[in-house]
Amino acid sequence: QVQLVESGGGLAQTGGSLSLSCAARLSILSFRALEWHRQAPGKVRELVAKLTSDGRTIYADFVEDRFTISRDVAKNIVALQMNRLKPEDTAVYYCNALLGRQTYWGQGTQVSVSS
Repeated sequence: QVQLVESGGGLAQTGGSLSLSCAARLSILSFRALEWHRQAPGKVRELVAKLTSDGRTIYADFVEDRFTISRDVAKNIVALQMNRLKPEDTAVYYCNALLGRQTYWGQGTQVSVSS
């Protein structure tokens, strides 16, 4: 069983920054990809950023160079640094890990951006 625990959500003002972390109880090098998704009220869950096992990063168009996904192999953490936040970034953010054919989700962390 792969456990993912997110932390770091909270309230920010427009233009502010937040940093999210996702800790895994398994070497993150085991995963073929690590992702951050988000789900706003009344909307479908959407991919925010992806980090592949070979270090490639992929971002959703709405990120617009504001977010950075990274990993700390020693700590088994994948992080999402979010800058220049907008009210439309308000959502529950979920960490996702792909291990073989299995997909694992964290419990989510709330990010709220005030205008």
